Amino acid sequence: MTAKIKPSKGAPYARILGVGGYRPTRVVPNEEILKYIDSSDEWIRTRSGISTRHWANPQETVAEMSIEAAGKAIADAGLTAEDVDAVLVATVSHFKQTPAIATEIAHRLGAGKPPAFDISAGCAGFTYGLTLAKGMVTEGSAKYVLVIGVERLSDLTDKEDRATAFLFGDGAGAVVVGPSEVPAIGPTVWGSEGDKAETIKQTLPWDVYRAASPEDIRFPAITQEGQAVFRWAVYEMAKVAQEALDAAGITADELDAFIPHQANMRIIDSMIKALKLPEHVAVARDIETTGNTSSASIPLAMERLLATGQAKSGDTALVIGFGAGLVYAAAVVTLP
Repeated sequence: MTAKIKPSKGAPYARILGVGGYRPTRVVPNEEILKYIDSSDEWIRTRSGISTRHWANPQETVAEMSIEAAGKAIADAGLTAEDVDAVLVATVSHFKQTPAIATEIAHRLGAGKPPAFDISAGCAGFTYGLTLAKGMVTEGSAKYVLVIGVERLSDLTDKEDRATAFLFGDGAGAVVVGPSEVPAIGPTVWGSEGDKAETIKQTLPWDVYRAASPEDIRFPAITQEGQAVFRWAVYEMAKVAQEALDAAGITADELDAFIPHQANMRIIDSMIKALKLPEHVAVARDIETTGNTSSASIPLAMERLLATGQAKSGDTALVIGFGAGLVYAAAVVTLP
């Protein structure tokens, strides 16, 4: 059969060319959280590893934080906004169902008229976006793709929920994905386990809130079954991370850095043990001062590892995101 459709032609491979991050100016210590819940600084640090987190002020919107992080990533890649061919934004805290915040961000950056859309994949959203960007570059529908992870989780935090009040922070991280002559983003191991979707969820759907009086119902927030999520992340995500290493043809000894979703310090430590990571591997522990920023956590942690010199350009890193859905995605990448 003769092909009638001309085949697409992109770059042979794709890579992360630049990274940028933005953390809100307001730093919130555990002591402030303790005004609302019966707990202690020691308990929060022991259970999560968190000492502080950043909460956005009214001016630090999802769009504003994204633009700040994106501008840094574009500059880090040695490009301008006009070079960006597509904009992907991973977020669960943009409160407009439509239009996608990605379109506003693309316009305000001065990126012209690129395809732009939002991704709702919880804490795995950034890694999902990275995978889509890689496909766009190698398929040929875009040369340079901007991938942003951004959250204002303080808007979705129940300050009186002892199980989650201390966990969440705000911020934005971004990368630019572009052409590469050598493999620099490995095969993605990703998936979902919808039978466990109730373990991390919004307390109420928006239509229930709309139908009720604000005096009768609390504003929707994120809630989770902590122990169930912990067990799933520790045991199942370590397997997914190992699968990503195997798919890339990389051993733990060959890794330079490990950048997991910053959900919980105990989860990170448990995954290190399960993967048998050697001591030379730099491990992202951004959660201590940034908290859990969902889809923003991996690019923010990546940016900090590079900025502090714990990792360097050209290093081989394993990234893995996992969260509400339950969804997950892991891949081995070369750092920009």
